[in-house]
Amino acid sequence: MRISEAESIVMEALWRHEGAQSAEDIVAATAAAQGWQEATVKTLLNRLLKKRAIAAERDGRRYLYRALLKRADYVHVESKSLLDRLYGGRIAPLVAHFSERSKLSKKDIAEIRALIEEIERGR
Repeated sequence: MRISEAESIVMEALWRHEGAQSAEDIVAATAAAQGWQEATVKTLLNRLLKKRAIAAERDGRRYLYRALLKRADYVHVESKSLLDRLYGGRIAPLVAHFSERSKLSKKDIAEIRALIEEIERGR
């Protein structure tokens, strides 16, 4: 399932709060920062419903929305897609790119080292 950038903003609003939220709650959490109208958010909710990334249940005269797609699953798919498209599925060229272009901070380097050590201990 492919989630657009705009849809991911709506998903982030749902992931941030446990439980179901009304369309009005989601509009309040996303619309102003994005310059969206209420209709835009509702269109995005409908797209996400069709993709089965979210579910809706009737609550009186309104619907409450909740995420079906877990954030960790979304991040995994997006990360894999990025690696596949830009780096042939390999992580080392991604890290090298950031090393060359962004000057990894000492903290970043320490975290990468700790992660590598953890991975090696697990093998």
